[in-house]
Amino acid sequence: MRGVDMQTKNGHCRQLGATIESGGVNFSLWARLASAVELLLFASPDDVAPTIIKLNPKVNRTAYYWHIWVDGIGDGQLYGFRINGPWRPYEGTRFDPQKVLLDPYGVLVNFPHNYDRMAAARVGSNMHCCAKSVVVDIHNYDWEGDILPCHPLSRSVVYELHVGGFTKHPSSAVSESLRGTYAGLIEKIPYLKSLGITAIELLPVFQFDPQDAPAGKSNYWGYSPMSFFAPHHQYSSDQSRTGPINEFRKMVKALHREGLEVILDVVYNHTAEGAENGPLFCFRGTDHEAYYILDPKTRADTNYSGCGNTLNGSHPVTKRMIVDSLRFWREFMHVDGFRFDLASILSRDEDGNPLVNPPTLLAIDTDPVLSNCKMIAEAWDAGGLYQVGSLAGSRWREWNGQFRDDVRDFIKGEENTTRRFADRMMGSPDIYQYHHSDPEKSINFVTCHDGFTLWDLVSYNGKHNEANGENNCDGSDNNHSWNHGVEGETDDPAINALRIRQAKNLMTANLLSIGMPMLLMGDELLRTQHGNNNAYCQDNEISWMQWETGPRGHDMFRFVRELLKYRRYLFSREREDGSILSLAEMLRRADICWHGVHSYSPDWGAKSHALAFSAISLDVDMAIYIIFNAYWDELSFILPLPPHDIEGCWHRVLDTSLPSPSDIIPIGEQLPEIGTSYLAKARSASLFACGNFAGIEHHFL
Repeated sequence: MRGVDMQTKNGHCRQLGATIESGGVNFSLWARLASAVELLLFASPDDVAPTIIKLNPKVNRTAYYWHIWVDGIGDGQLYGFRINGPWRPYEGTRFDPQKVLLDPYGVLVNFPHNYDRMAAARVGSNMHCCAKSVVVDIHNYDWEGDILPCHPLSRSVVYELHVGGFTKHPSSAVSESLRGTYAGLIEKIPYLKSLGITAIELLPVFQFDPQDAPAGKSNYWGYSPMSFFAPHHQYSSDQSRTGPINEFRKMVKALHREGLEVILDVVYNHTAEGAENGPLFCFRGTDHEAYYILDPKTRADTNYSGCGNTLNGSHPVTKRMIVDSLRFWREFMHVDGFRFDLASILSRDEDGNPLVNPPTLLAIDTDPVLSNCKMIAEAWDAGGLYQVGSLAGSRWREWNGQFRDDVRDFIKGEENTTRRFADRMMGSPDIYQYHHSDPEKSINFVTCHDGFTLWDLVSYNGKHNEANGENNCDGSDNNHSWNHGVEGETDDPAINALRIRQAKNLMTANLLSIGMPMLLMGDELLRTQHGNNNAYCQDNEISWMQWETGPRGHDMFRFVRELLKYRRYLFSREREDGSILSLAEMLRRADICWHGVHSYSPDWGAKSHALAFSAISLDVDMAIYIIFNAYWDELSFILPLPPHDIEGCWHRVLDTSLPSPSDIIPIGEQLPEIGTSYLAKARSASLFACGNFAGIEHHFL
């Protein structure tokens, strides 16, 4: 390529990014304040002397857009831009003509062997170690008739996992060359199916900067995007120029074949460029004040994300980029939904003030291309904006942080929690009071990547993040956890038995509540991070899934798997018209009664630590009765009489105080009959059912 005069044409701005057409590639870039733009074409990732094409503003610029068509190049071509313009930080512009920039619309990013993040922050050129965008023919892929599962929200169970950490550990039994990759995840699909979840929620897979971490660490979680279109290159076992995008699509296709949906944890609130003294490798060098929210007075980067900068989601160009990104992942990558990290940032205007009708959130909510995607919001940000229950738009489902905290507090025996716990179990009507028609508005979880694992939640009173190198000052101190007598691991059999019981209690509350439940990777095996509740920079065995587990892990896996079967089959019954009655619908369309140790006499007092409720379905001849005894002693509960129009007596489905395998009776086996009272052991959860069980066994026998 070098030394050859390349044929070019004016090009167009109808499509941003690099588009293969007419035997060449059209490049289009929005750079309204640029005085000069250069297109750099690289022969290899380590090329330091690229072909440089200077764009002529008279023919290669239309309004705010720079564009050019180049003949004879195509799929796999590496490229970047250099942009000149005013360097006026006090006004919000930070152009640097020596920096090689990624294409904001680039669909792949490639790295040289000596990539250096901070070279883009130092004075001078970063040509010798810069990341590069890749031209990709995104239309050239055989989806083989891929069909999206489209599970209804009422029957969905989400499993949050990390692509790398899920299979990196040797105990994963994944082929060594595929560990920590999209292809490696494919090998674990049978495991995911056997667990009984319906969707996986992937921690960020947008190309992120692995070096955006404290010295000596690496960015593990991936909340540091360099591109909103490119899949993370390092998660691909295929390291060819366009291998990562095809391997990602192969993973999606394989998951869909097995009926599993793919939800992406997306980060549209900040980028890897950090604060104003951070690197300049894309957005900052293209239009700093358009892509970021700047302080109205100082023009410095604001930090509502807690990561150094804040994406300006209300700017029309940034809003369009976000929507275009979502459409790309939906149309060309076939993902099924999105979970928006710190979604409340998209409620802020260009000065950072909250808006009543934020344009970006409403544009996403009403976009026809995204109309059948699952949209999940983390409805808060690091700047104190908390919008759980009030996020703009009606299609959003929300991570319910109050469910997490209130369930944790009740299960560990805090006072003044019984009524709040009841609300959380019923879909949080106190929060979602305007959404009674949408019981899955609440995404219910007791653990997620950000915080303790389930086992650590019952094993530690405080965080232990010393390995992060920040003197244990990072991560939340508000964990609502309890170590049950000893901090960390112990050989005490009584404490370990109580911890396992409490883990099952928490899981029972999560999976039997109204809403869409989410599980954290490894909680079903009681994975530990040894008390680290902020493992964002721990790409090692602290965070990786540990597949070799002892008796307690096998015990927990069996319990979770069977409980998910009950949620899916016992509580998803078929009506006479053939429609499916989900657990949430059954509870909503049921006669709900609250109980204490005496039927119909709940104790809502501050000192109450026990609660029961019964639900008699109005659609099918079945009723359930659930006891949560968070008290430190056993309690005898008088059960209500079974409904007069439902034959039979109460049968025990589960009791977390009993040893495995008696703790939960598998579907298809005879359930023990229960009399008129039941002795609920200290710190236990129990579930009973009566009615028509016909037709369930054939699912599993």
